[in-house]
Amino acid sequence: MYDLIIIGAGPAGMTAGIFATRREMKTLIIGREVGGQLVWASEIENYPGFLTIDSLDLINKMKEQATTFGVELKEDEVQKIQKTEYNSFLVYTGREKFEAKTVVIAMGLSPRRLSIPGETELNGRGVSYCANCDGPLFRGKTIAVVGGGNSALDAAEMMSKIAKEVYLIHRSDSFKAFDVLVDEVKNRPNIKILMNTEVKSIGGEGKVEKIKIMDKQTSEEKDIVLDGVFVEVGRLASTELVAGLVERDAKQQIIITNKGETKTPGLFAAGDVTNCEFKQIPIAMGEATTAALSAYQYLQSKQGGTFVAKDY
Repeated sequence: MYDLIIIGAGPAGMTAGIFATRREMKTLIIGREVGGQLVWASEIENYPGFLTIDSLDLINKMKEQATTFGVELKEDEVQKIQKTEYNSFLVYTGREKFEAKTVVIAMGLSPRRLSIPGETELNGRGVSYCANCDGPLFRGKTIAVVGGGNSALDAAEMMSKIAKEVYLIHRSDSFKAFDVLVDEVKNRPNIKILMNTEVKSIGGEGKVEKIKIMDKQTSEEKDIVLDGVFVEVGRLASTELVAGLVERDAKQQIIITNKGETKTPGLFAAGDVTNCEFKQIPIAMGEATTAALSAYQYLQSKQGGTFVAKDY
């Protein structure tokens, strides 16, 4: 029996584990990949205390700190969470079952797909959802970035320094990114911006060789020959796992209180998977700190004790 099981091994999950074990809670983190969304990044420039830090270095530092404090870590995917009649939680992976008094959901987000022909078939063969991860593979090539938000424009700006030519394709007539980033992209000579344009399919024999686009104003279609497609159209909360245990908003994000609580006592959530408006590493870690301390407070209250913060 664990005091706390954390679902997700990204910055939020690791932070929750650190604070839980410092309260001497027996803690297990289960995540498909240590680092979560950090593995999609290369260098982090907005993490307090570092002007810049390699994402792998940051992941390893978090993992080392958590496991040193006593967190158990298992790389696996949770298939089901069930509340028992004794108010504990059963957590099932494909091969094992674990039980905990409390649970923190910190699963982060998954990339949104275009859902067009060729996308799935050529995933990893020229189709990518992380410019920071895969960008160097396209040095001197022609690529497309699909999207109109900050992540898309940031990817286009970064790829303009690596690729020979960048097509920035957005289905609307205006960007949803910071003005300074929009100006930066518009001033890059090797970025060709295509507004009101939709990608209809991705083609190629074994690798990306072209895309078919459609002008939404004229319905005219044409092919663009290129080597890679970076899909940057947002991320999704995959929360079906706990659909019956939490309340969710229109984006399927978990609705929490300012203490990280969900509608189910003993079940907490933190990080990008929640309905917090801003998705940033320090915000996710702050929410995770709150969720871990709230889980500790919950256990104390069940035992008739009083919550006392041991450190800050």
